[in-house]
Amino acid sequence: MNILIIKPGAIGDLLLITPVVRALRGIYPSARVTLVVSSRGTASLFSHNPLVNDVIVFDRKGEHSSWGSLFQLWRRIREKKFDLVLNFQRSNLKGWLLASAALPSRILVYHKAKRRIVHAVVNHLETLKPLGIEPANCEISLQIGVGKEDEAFAADLLRPLWLEGRDVVAVNPGASHPVNRWGVEHFAGLCDLLSERLGAKVIIVGGADDTVLADQIVAKATSSPVVLTGKTSLLQLGAILQKSALLVTGDTGPMHIATAVGTRVVALFGAADPERTGPVGEGHRVMQAREVACVPCRSRKCANENYLECMNRITPEQVFEAVKEMLLQPCRTSGSVCK
Repeated sequence: MNILIIKPGAIGDLLLITPVVRALRGIYPSARVTLVVSSRGTASLFSHNPLVNDVIVFDRKGEHSSWGSLFQLWRRIREKKFDLVLNFQRSNLKGWLLASAALPSRILVYHKAKRRIVHAVVNHLETLKPLGIEPANCEISLQIGVGKEDEAFAADLLRPLWLEGRDVVAVNPGASHPVNRWGVEHFAGLCDLLSERLGAKVIIVGGADDTVLADQIVAKATSSPVVLTGKTSLLQLGAILQKSALLVTGDTGPMHIATAVGTRVVALFGAADPERTGPVGEGHRVMQAREVACVPCRSRKCANENYLECMNRITPEQVFEAVKEMLLQPCRTSGSVCK
């Protein structure tokens, strides 16, 4: 009746466990579900999620970096008397310490698949097997709730572009790991192709750290894409992506936000394996230079003497053709909303 889920990870990591929350609700509809996340920013992803009752922030590199502050958090968890814990961060010693606050509750531990390729969503759902939940019987779509204020923000921002009668295509140039980034020259070329051949308006999205990349794209493009990096909250970004025709991105958090709000993506993969972390749902397009021998290497560092050959082999023309085909088939991934 009182469930704790520990996952102090990044944006995509958290969205990838939302099917777990849904599956738990299926068998424990009256239970209280609490998530442990790593920041107030990622906590906001669940502000409007009706399946989550509470979110606890575990900032292990900031607020809870000292043992004293960590113990205070431990006591807070202890007082809630959880009877089931799901630990999705088993390599984190402090995460285990927080899990111990719920003892003598039942604790289920996530084990990352080894020597087999399975999507992360299914892999996470496998943690629930001791409860009688089979991944094959679960809905795997991602879930995020966007508030009315976020929708209003996005509508006000995009209204001038809609008045021009142009498709709005979002591009996300950033990624936590450089091996997942497509080059700024390629993004600039894509922006120009979309503008010149389709009359589309391109918006560049991402966090504040991606602003340098966005500025470089604008400097190299002739089509004046709109820069929104660092100007939105996560839920505002979700609302903007929800109202966009589609998103072009590498393997990163905004890709999963887009799929969670029902927007199709053109996902550019190199080192990462789309069979493991690719976009969830139907209607998406994964682009990968399979002719490069090391693809996918599943590494966070490029060892190819032709640095990032896997990403550089994906050309703006190829991505443009994929976007063009998708815009001609504009039904969104939910199957119920069409542009």
